[in-house]
Amino acid sequence: MCNLFITNTQSQQLSYTKAENQQSYQFNYQWLDHKNIKQHLDFSLTKEGLFERFRDFKSYHSNYAQKTILRRVKQQMQQSINPAIQLSYQQHNQLVLQVRGQDEKKVASAYNKLITLEKEVTEKYLQETYYQEFTNHQQVSGIKVDHVSIANDSVDDLKPLKPIILALDSLKNIREVTNFVLGFVQSIPYSKLESRLTSSGAGFNPPLKLLWENQGDCDSKMTLTAALLRALMPRIKMVFIYIEGHAFIGINIKANPDEVSISYDNISYLLAEPTGPALLPLGVLSQESELAIRQGHYSVQKFHEVLSIDNKNKLQLEQPM
Repeated sequence: MCNLFITNTQSQQLSYTKAENQQSYQFNYQWLDHKNIKQHLDFSLTKEGLFERFRDFKSYHSNYAQKTILRRVKQQMQQSINPAIQLSYQQHNQLVLQVRGQDEKKVASAYNKLITLEKEVTEKYLQETYYQEFTNHQQVSGIKVDHVSIANDSVDDLKPLKPIILALDSLKNIREVTNFVLGFVQSIPYSKLESRLTSSGAGFNPPLKLLWENQGDCDSKMTLTAALLRALMPRIKMVFIYIEGHAFIGINIKANPDEVSISYDNISYLLAEPTGPALLPLGVLSQESELAIRQGHYSVQKFHEVLSIDNKNKLQLEQPM
């Protein structure tokens, strides 16, 4: 869970309302930012994005996943292997697909094909269900939500916010835009993060569901923030940072002195905490997060996808000096 040692100003969401229109909902937010300035954001989201985009996203159940994967593997193997080869399920502590036959060479060939096919089918299944294999900094492996794919697939639904945010007179560069988005997400009430590798996705809210419910855990808020920033700045490179019980983001923006950044694959990323309730500007982390970074106790996932850009709404911002 997100147990952060917080000494900074606490976020304050002043108001939150939503109202139904014909094919959309109107959302209205007011909050105080890290400078104690009142901010607001009003926008509409389509009902399709709110209720259809991730309607089939569910908690991950390993037994069901394994049965589905092996059933698909068996179906594809039976269509291509030699009729003399037999496939069967064996269940001990887990399901296993066995290869049997009289010809050892044919069995060995079928077994090698089985291994390759199982890997391909597993990857496709995880992709379909928005999950992925993940290894944390302690080299513990498991299955977690594919936050990058969910963020990518949420960008189009969040594009209506782009002209609204960029029209704000107070936002004149990338830093100011990023801090505005951070304050907006930090002010949304947060919920406890279940164990990333054992919760099976329980408690995770995709970006628009987070806005609908007006709450989200660390991973959910990180994903919403990244999707919003990607909608605003399609070309900027970002990373997701995972530490024990927490998550935040890195943005390819030049760091000022005393700001927290990392270098990953020869690219520098300025770090940011979207979770709240601490109102932390770009480059400032909670003590717990900063300690994990200094000690190298973190994992990184790239979010570099460049999506198509609407030429009418290109980001007209300058990098701060």
